[in-house]
Amino acid sequence: MGRKFKKKLCQICKQKGLRKESVIYMKEHRLALCKEHFIEWFEKRVKETIKEFKMFSPSEKVLVAVSGGKDSQTLWYVLNKLGYNADGFFINLGIGDYSEESLQKVKELGKILGKEPYIVDLKEKVGAPLPVLKNFVLGTACSVCGRIKRYHFNKIARELGYRVVATGHNLDDESSSLLANLINWNLKYLARKYPVLPEEKGFPRKVKPLVKLTEEQIKTYADLVGVPYTNRSCPLGDTANLHFYKHLMEEIENHARGTKYRFYFEFLKKVFPIFNTLKEELVEGELQKCKICGEPSPSEICFVCRLKERLQKKETH
Repeated sequence: MGRKFKKKLCQICKQKGLRKESVIYMKEHRLALCKEHFIEWFEKRVKETIKEFKMFSPSEKVLVAVSGGKDSQTLWYVLNKLGYNADGFFINLGIGDYSEESLQKVKELGKILGKEPYIVDLKEKVGAPLPVLKNFVLGTACSVCGRIKRYHFNKIARELGYRVVATGHNLDDESSSLLANLINWNLKYLARKYPVLPEEKGFPRKVKPLVKLTEEQIKTYADLVGVPYTNRSCPLGDTANLHFYKHLMEEIENHARGTKYRFYFEFLKKVFPIFNTLKEELVEGELQKCKICGEPSPSEICFVCRLKERLQKKETH
């Protein structure tokens, strides 16, 4: 007969003389918690991260970039649970069933929170959905998508009067992208690799309140509190590189627990300040206003307006 392993007991309950099974064991913290105490721990960690990095004050309005996935959906939910004034913003990329399901999950969460999400339809705003637009630009669908999303987050945030935009990036995302950027010496990214990017040059403040939490912790929390989200990955996603670096970080983490956390937060403490002093030299040249839409751009015409022009030329030929 195989040996039976007992589930770990919640350590906080044990201290109170209670025997309650845990729902998660976080090896890096050597901490097993039951549902009640894990939810409490998770929410406290988000609140402490916001305070530690001075992301925003309780009186500020926050626009959350939601995609329908577990991270951004959880972020929108937990910020409202903690009493912050957070609204959701979704860009419908027009990627068939994937975009439809993602939109449905965003609307479901909006109903739970009693908030109507802002929705932008890419076909209406730019003239075509992402599967069409990606053919007009060199590079992966992901790089095109990222630039289009950033453009609209900045534009809509300013138009609606939000000075803060929050994204659902987690510890796994940040540690693996830091590894990728260090291996490839992407200096302009390293100079901006921080959980808060200040409000400057026509851009709203960008914040990442989930940077101290792993994907596993976020998924566990979402499932326990009933946050609706899609499990589907984007069918256009060029995830080979992303998965490679995440897999590498996971291997290192399994060998030495707590590496992800130490790697990322020691970088913020010891190395980022050096890169940040060189930010002006490392980040692309001076921004100007796009002569068509007025948005900040490194060139006379911004990426999105150039995309619109190419699309219109194609349609008139």
